[in-house]
Amino acid sequence: MGCLAVIFAGMLNRVMISELAFPALLVGGSLAFEQLMAPSRVLFGNISDRSPILGQLRTPYIWLGTAGFCLMAILSIPVIFFTGDALSQGNSVLIILGSISLCGLFALYGLAVSLATTPYLALVIDLTSEEERPRAVGVIWAMLTIGIVIGAIAISITMKSIDGVTDPAILQPALQLFMIKIAIIVFCLSIFSCWGLEAKQGAGKHKVENPKSTSVGLVQAWSLIKSSRQIIIFFSFLVLYTLGLFLQDPILESYGAEVFLMPISKTTLLNAYWGIGTLAGLLIAGMFITPRFGKLSTARMGCWMIMASLIMLVVSGFSKDTSFLFLVMGIFGVSAGIGTNSALSLMLDLTLPEVAGTFVGIWGLAQALSRALGKVLGGGLLDIGRSFSTPDNPLLAFSFVFCLEAVLMILAIVVLNKVNIKRFQKDTVNEMQTLLMEDL
Repeated sequence: MGCLAVIFAGMLNRVMISELAFPALLVGGSLAFEQLMAPSRVLFGNISDRSPILGQLRTPYIWLGTAGFCLMAILSIPVIFFTGDALSQGNSVLIILGSISLCGLFALYGLAVSLATTPYLALVIDLTSEEERPRAVGVIWAMLTIGIVIGAIAISITMKSIDGVTDPAILQPALQLFMIKIAIIVFCLSIFSCWGLEAKQGAGKHKVENPKSTSVGLVQAWSLIKSSRQIIIFFSFLVLYTLGLFLQDPILESYGAEVFLMPISKTTLLNAYWGIGTLAGLLIAGMFITPRFGKLSTARMGCWMIMASLIMLVVSGFSKDTSFLFLVMGIFGVSAGIGTNSALSLMLDLTLPEVAGTFVGIWGLAQALSRALGKVLGGGLLDIGRSFSTPDNPLLAFSFVFCLEAVLMILAIVVLNKVNIKRFQKDTVNEMQTLLMEDL
């Protein structure tokens, strides 16, 4: 699921900005509607805590969401090219209609992603003990990263035949066929990977028999959310961390295209190098660093490494050396893997098993909102950077965005220093016991 989301966004960003000449702000703004649907994660998580379908709490919602975002991914291609045609004609009515259609499509895509991913992460908590969860996080994200790498390589190979092509009549059918194939593969994989898993492991068995016996409604969930200041602190950290990590997301492939003059088949490989590095970072953190130094210390280390990688990303632009750029993306990936493994492990520690879906929804909301801001601000900040740079020097505009990311990562470290897991557990467990006593 995450693999399609990352490939989907990265490839379409490049096509819209560099091939179809969309304004970067329009691209970032429309894609951000996916993440603006993030508040639905709390609702979907709470529903999956309380409302089984055919005796299962999680799996049916995962499948419904996957079907939804696969369909939206397929429909995105004609909508994008319709909008591109309107922009080339300068027809203001069609431009407005196309822009609204883009935003609406990505909003529906975001709802479907929220419906699929929130119950999925809650299922992970259902199926694992507290000791098993850090390893589960490593495995899940390792598989996600492998999928991203394979997908990026597949895009590079598939799209090589249209390198340098800007004619929509050639681009659209090629991209449409590719997106259909990817969507079918992702949906089939989701069916295969989740089939019988919940029943086999007895996930949520107690909840299915009596969903209301241990779960709480949205009003009670809000009381839990307000019960500990640590929730606000960790929520803020996730926002800053994710924003600092993904602010470059909508402009990365354009950075390769405009500063390094790389063709589309090469810029898609940037995600592959990032993915390989992330996989290495996840494994290194899960097996060696986190067990030795602890989750909080490892998260700080990851943040500092990401900040250093962003500075190196700027330096690579001065050299114009594509080999150095790919090396930097690998280092950036390792840094992201180390930071993400520890951040996700902290996220699972800051979750009550009785309301796993609700808390996963809260943390997912933090990440999604910040990714939405990243997509809007990434494109918008690039436009601002271009206002004081020149067409002959695009590096200045991109460096402006990367340096702001580094500042955000420093702020994330400051907030992370205030996280206290024991305080969270004490506050929320006491509030949960009070709520359950009120039900009795």
